[in-house]
Parts: sequence; structure tokens; C-alpha cells
Amino acid sequence: MIAPVTSAPAASVPPDLAGAVLTVDLAALQHNWRSLAAAASPAQCGVAIKGDAYGLGMAPVGRALWAAGCRHFFVARPMEGADLRALLPEAEIYVLDGLFPGQAEFYARHRLRPALTELGQAREWAAFGRRYGHKLPAGLHVDTGINRLGFGPEEFRALLDDSFLLQGLNFTLLMSHLACADDPAHPLNRLQRDRFDALRAALPGVPGSLANSPGIYLGPAFTHDLVRAGIAIYGGNPTPHQPNPMKPVARLEATVLQLRTVPAGDTVGYSASWQATRPATIAVLGAGYKDGIPRSLSSRQDDGPAQVFLHGRRCPIIGRVSMDMMGVDVTDLPQGAVKRGDRAEIFGPNIAIDEAAAWAGTISYELLTRLGSRYARHYDGIESEPA
Repeated sequence: MIAPVTSAPAASVPPDLAGAVLTVDLAALQHNWRSLAAAASPAQCGVAIKGDAYGLGMAPVGRALWAAGCRHFFVARPMEGADLRALLPEAEIYVLDGLFPGQAEFYARHRLRPALTELGQAREWAAFGRRYGHKLPAGLHVDTGINRLGFGPEEFRALLDDSFLLQGLNFTLLMSHLACADDPAHPLNRLQRDRFDALRAALPGVPGSLANSPGIYLGPAFTHDLVRAGIAIYGGNPTPHQPNPMKPVARLEATVLQLRTVPAGDTVGYSASWQATRPATIAVLGAGYKDGIPRSLSSRQDDGPAQVFLHGRRCPIIGRVSMDMMGVDVTDLPQGAVKRGDRAEIFGPNIAIDEAAAWAGTISYELLTRLGSRYARHYDGIESEPA
């Protein structure tokens, strides 16, 4: 038997040699999973761990979630599934991108469940199962209105009409994906739910999964048998325009490389986009767009709006974010308070991830998943699996 394929872990960067430090609070991550599991109950709570656990590290995050009690995991790509299988031998792992052509043996070897999205995939999986000697488990992904992956209405009817094909398939989950769950009043939410319920009636006994993180908060009519929590696990707000019920998980801090005094009238950074209106003290931080800091966090006006948290207060980002560094105006901090080697929080407990993302004109998902590889990564706390 061919051994499972796993990717080698990235080399650890010592904090004192890194321009920035990423700290992941695994106890907070476990708390968030338990909170979502309670909100979704009696449905079970699975987790989307794709994209290297939204940039925070599949291995430590996966182990922490398993210890908290999570048993269902969702990845995007089959290689992610193989890596996760090596970490969690007993987990149920679904591949959201479906069955890649000609790769049924890979999925079976790593005990991955493709979320089948069209008839060709279903036929290939069923045919492989017959050669393999038994029906292999799979998810069935139906589209109810987001118009991305998934069986459309005609293909779904064709699947139901093909008795030979159905006899070769073992569906362990019927799933769809909400397009507008972060807008509770959007009419598409109810329309998708009604469509999903109608499709479920055609496959009685197959567990259903519709709700993502914000979908959990749409109520019990949306949670069905299994929810697929994503951004909320990692500290993003699943209830926009309301206080975030989740604990912050990721804290990104950039190191002060140098302090400099800038006279009134001088500019800072590329294109001279920021000009000092008074004598200013500037802290140059060791993080830039190579590290995943969006260039769009560059100052749009004299005092921000993007900020970092340093020595107990917020300080505006000034000038252009460049490849390896960024500037922060620390003039209003007490003289001598900031020193070379201090660290400024870009997001974390004092600068919410959603707030920093909004300053950059993006969303917390993108801010997390574009995190770079040059950080020193530190993982805090983990609660053991309950007896």
C-alpha cells in the first residue's frame, strides 16, 4: 500500500529573528468551536479547515479541534485531505471541490469523501467503488442558489432516475451552501432553505448540511444535521453588525525596527503619500505585503484610518505599506515609550480582525488566508480532550 502523502512543515522562525510574530490562541479556538456546537445543537458541528486552517496551521488547529470534540472536517483539495488524514486517522473528511478526474484511488486510499458536484463525478466514484468491492462514502453537493459547485435541478433529477448509479453510491451527507447568510434579512436565505428541504425529501435518511458560520445564527430551520463552521472558528464575526460572539484567535504583531524623527513638511514612504504636518516620531515596523499585510492598509489621509495597537493605544499607519515594512505615527505616545524591538498589534484582541480587514477594503477570510511564511508562529494553550 502506498503511504499517505503529507507536506513537510514550514521551518520555524525564532521570534527574535522575525519581523513579525503570529500568535494563535488554541484555547480560544476550542472555545469558539464549543460555542458554535452549542448554538447549532442538536446538529453536529463540523469545521472547514481548508486553506491550511484559514492560514493558521492545519496541524495545530486540527489537533486542537479534535481534542475539543470535533469529528467532521471539510477541506477544499484532496492533498489537504491527505495531510489531514495523516494527522487525524479517525476523522470524517470531506473534499469540497469534489472528485478530481482519475483520482478516485487517491481519495479511497486516504479515506476521503468527495462532495460530488455533478453526474460525471458520481459515475466515476460509483464505478470505482464497484471495482473496489464496496460502496464508498461520499457527500452529495447540490446547488440551491449560489451557482458555484453542485448538482443543478436537472442533474439531480437525472441522478434520482438512474437506479443503477444510485445503487453504487453511499451518500453520507447532502449539502448545499448559503450565499447570503451574513445578511439575515436577504430573501435568498429562505429560498435556498426551502429548495434544500425539497431536495432532502427526495433522499430520506441522508443527513443534511446547509449552514456555514453565519448560517448557524439563522436559527434551527437552517442547521439540519451538521453545520460547517468556518471563519467564526478562527475569530471572525459570524453576526455582522452585531457584537462578535467569538473570541479572537489570531494575534499578529510587527516588530519595531527603527524610530525616527520627521520634521514638519517631510514625507514618509513611496510616492510621498504622507506628509508630516508637525514634527513627528515614526516607528518603522518589520511587516509588509510579502508578509500578507494588504498594501491597501496604506494611509488614505493624514491620520489613517488604518491603525495598530502599541503601548496601550491606537496609532495610525502612515505612508505606503511596502514589501517588508510599514510606518506608524507614534508621536502622541509618551516620549521614549516605544523602543526598537517592541511589537505593535496589527490585529488581535485590541484590533479586531474584521476591523483591520474593513480598513483594507476586504474581509477577515482574505486577511487570514494571505498570511505570509516569514512570521515566527507561536501556539498558545490547548485544552485536552474531555474524558
